[in-house]
Amino acid sequence: MAIVTGAGRGIGRGEAIALAAAGAKVVVNDLGVDADGGGAASGPADEVVDVIRAQGGDAVASYESVADWAGAGRVVARAVEAFGRLDVLVNNAAVVRQHKIEDATEEDFDVMVGVNLKGTFAMCRHAIPVLRRQGGGRIINTSSNQWAAPLGNAEYALSKGGVTSLTYALAWELQNENITVNAVAPFALTRMTADQAERDAARIAEGVMSERRAKAKEPRAEAGLVAPIVVYLASDHAAGVTGRVFRAGGAKIGMYSHPVETRTIFREENAGPWPHDELVDLLPRTVLVSDTKAPHIV
Repeated sequence: MAIVTGAGRGIGRGEAIALAAAGAKVVVNDLGVDADGGGAASGPADEVVDVIRAQGGDAVASYESVADWAGAGRVVARAVEAFGRLDVLVNNAAVVRQHKIEDATEEDFDVMVGVNLKGTFAMCRHAIPVLRRQGGGRIINTSSNQWAAPLGNAEYALSKGGVTSLTYALAWELQNENITVNAVAPFALTRMTADQAERDAARIAEGVMSERRAKAKEPRAEAGLVAPIVVYLASDHAAGVTGRVFRAGGAKIGMYSHPVETRTIFREENAGPWPHDELVDLLPRTVLVSDTKAPHIV
C-alpha cells in the first residue's frame, strides 16, 4: 500500500499509476494547486484515481496539504483507514516560484520551504511510526539536481537540499528498522519546467550561465519516465538500498555520490586558531588548488 503526494499531475501522477500497475493500492494525495502553490482543486487527484481504477487497480484520493502538519497526519490516517496498512511513502509534492534572491518575498520562502521541505518532513514524521509498527517499509523522497547544480531560485534549491539531508539522516536513523529511505532527483517536462528554455536564455544573457552548461543539460522527456526507479525502490528488490540519491528521467538513471571531504590541512590543536596570514598562503596551494573557479556552477 502506497501514498504518493503531489500525485495529481506530472511526475507524481506517473509514480502513482506505475505503483498501482505493480500491484500497490494507492492514496493519491494532491491539493490541486497551481505550480506556484496558488489555488486548490480536487479534480487532479480524482482523475488519477479514476485512471487507476479503470486499469483494475485500487486507489483513493486525498486533498490535504502536506505543508499542514495535521494535514500530513490525515494523509497517513487515510491510508490506514482505507487499506489497513502503509508500506510505501513517496514524497513528491512540491511547488516552485522562479525569481532572483532580491525578488523573493517572505511568502515565497514560506510557501516553497513549507511544501517542499516541511511537507516531506511532516509526512515522514507521521508515516514512520506506522512503518515501525508494521516491521518495515519504504520512503522515497523527491529532491532536485538544484541541490547539486544550482540554477538560481535559492529558496527552491535550499528546500530540495534539505530533502537530500533529511534522506541521509533518516536512512541512518532507520537502518536497523527495515525501513529504507532514498531520494530521486528527477528531470522531466512538467508545469514547473515548461518554460525552462526561456529561463536558461535569460540566465545566459545575464552572464550567470554559460551556453556550454545550457547545452549540456539533459533534455526533459515525458514525466512518467521517472516512475520506474520509484517502483524499483518500493519493491523487495531494493530492500538493501538506503541513503541513496538517484538522478532519473528520460532514458537515464544515475546515482549521486555522497558528499565527501576532498582536501584537508592540519595544524597542532594546541597551537590555537589558524593565523590569517598562514591561511592566505596555504589555502590557495592546498585545499583550493583547483577551485579558483567553479565550472560545475557556471
